[in-house]
Amino acid sequence: MNKRGLKILVVDDEQDYCNVMKVILEANGHMVSVATSGKMALTILAQKTFDVVITDLMMPEIDGRQLMAEIKERFPGTEVIILTAYGSIENAVDAMREGAYSYVTKGGDPGELLREITKLHRILELKQENQLLKEKVNQHDSMLETGSPLFQSVLATAKKAADSDTNILILGESGVGKEVIARYIHENSPRANKTFMDLNCHAIAETVLESELFGHEKGSFTGAISRRIGRIEAADSGTLFLDEIGDIPLSMQAKLLKAIEMKRIYRMGSNEEIDVDFRLVTATNKNLAEEIAAERFREDFYYRISTIVIHIPPLRERTEDLPLLINYFFNRSQHEMKKTISCIDSTAMDALLSYDYPGNIRELKNIIERMVVLSEDGVIQRDSFPAPLLDKKKEKAVPPLEEKGLREMRKEAETEYIDCILKKYNYDMNKSAEVLGITRRQLLNKMTEYELGK
Repeated sequence: MNKRGLKILVVDDEQDYCNVMKVILEANGHMVSVATSGKMALTILAQKTFDVVITDLMMPEIDGRQLMAEIKERFPGTEVIILTAYGSIENAVDAMREGAYSYVTKGGDPGELLREITKLHRILELKQENQLLKEKVNQHDSMLETGSPLFQSVLATAKKAADSDTNILILGESGVGKEVIARYIHENSPRANKTFMDLNCHAIAETVLESELFGHEKGSFTGAISRRIGRIEAADSGTLFLDEIGDIPLSMQAKLLKAIEMKRIYRMGSNEEIDVDFRLVTATNKNLAEEIAAERFREDFYYRISTIVIHIPPLRERTEDLPLLINYFFNRSQHEMKKTISCIDSTAMDALLSYDYPGNIRELKNIIERMVVLSEDGVIQRDSFPAPLLDKKKEKAVPPLEEKGLREMRKEAETEYIDCILKKYNYDMNKSAEVLGITRRQLLNKMTEYELGK
């Protein structure tokens, strides 16, 4: 929910009252529009979205209850607060039974209305948080659906590893979904109801990485105007996921190694020991063996973080999952962009299924978002394809050529073909010879030569 306030439409047939309400509500951080009739309110609602309508109960032509009924039918996501005079409270109570959020006595203390709006604001915030959480769970579940034996093996290993507190290293190319697996491990672990704290080490400048990980005390360095809790401390009792661990500088690797071994940290600028209990999951797309050989990665640090190593296959090695992922990202993009796709050109689908996705799932997501953005009248056409999708098809692996003489190749081809024809016609010699264009005797000779028979 927008922290700046609610989007409110005030409806009253007295313009002066609308103006007063607008001033009061805007002074409390809300965004306010006004309408001086029910008809005008419905016109405005058809053009803009509002969180709540505050309407007078008694109005000519369309009164507050009639307006509320229209709102509930046509704009079900908008709440209604009824303003009522002292003598019409019974009618306001009836309106609540019909779907109004609340009622407030008109002309009374404005604080009463503001308190109702504050309560409604919090309720709408919670609804949005729950919706975002539900979407996140659905997204997570959809990303884990698979028909690939390779990826099924990854999930099986991750689930077994989740039961323990051992450190896990996730390896895989950029964009394969390493964070998704890290969250899957957390959600299947005994720490599932605790914090999942993540940090992309590549995205943090070396100068601030120590503060991000360990926290700092006020005044510990220029700009440290208050105490800060680091990611390690924040992950206490939960899971700490460090993505792009291969990008951490050697000096920080040494400090992290000590924290992992001792389960104890110091905030920057403090001598106070802080005990921490966290489960460590790390990930990288780098070849850590090469990094160790080049002395950019500590060997002892590697062994500490890699008790269990999980390799996530690139998307080109789990093509069984392409239709599932394509469908998921199309549905998600349509929902997020409020666009409906009614037709996907067959050429588009063929291209999506045949591309090799060097950027893996992240690239697939971006390609589909682009297609949905550029679609016209619900149709995805070739014009919306990014250039790589048009130019680069998935390269089929060509087995090494086994060199043989023509006589041997001809014999193998004849043997295979004659055998297929014989089986197809259930060893009917006359019919098989007819299809092959040879005599029955010639067929018998071939069968003897090639050792064919039931």
